[in-house]
Amino acid sequence: MTPEERLASLGLTLPAPLPPRANYIAYRRVGDLIFLAGHGPRLPDNTYRVGRISSADQIAGAYADAQLTGLNMLATLKEALGELHRVRAVVKLLGMVNAEPTFTEHFKVIDGCSALLVDVFGEAGRHARSAVGMGSLPNGMTVEVEAIVQVS
Repeated sequence: MTPEERLASLGLTLPAPLPPRANYIAYRRVGDLIFLAGHGPRLPDNTYRVGRISSADQIAGAYADAQLTGLNMLATLKEALGELHRVRAVVKLLGMVNAEPTFTEHFKVIDGCSALLVDVFGEAGRHARSAVGMGSLPNGMTVEVEAIVQVS
């Protein structure tokens, strides 16, 4: 099954990739690595899911935001590669959560992105990762994730 077929089996579709809103590029390829810029839970209308995570009862919504962020990252990868089957390994993620200082379960939020990548790529989707809390994120978005991906 291709990564695109796995997405469909999960009932998910890739959004159209949206260009960055500031002075940077969405990705840079160096050899067999693609460095994805920070992506967030951007919606098709070019707005973001926003908010600051402060308690465990917000984890489910923030997890979904991290999954949406993963879908946006996959859309950028597909734009860069043409086909997602060219992904050899998701090497590393840095997941950032817009959180109150007392919130300590950032890892549970970023699991939304991590689980998506494993569901889509199988073992090649398993990755090293950092999940950290931030005092704020651009546009007030709930999460931001950047990645390093090995490709063919």
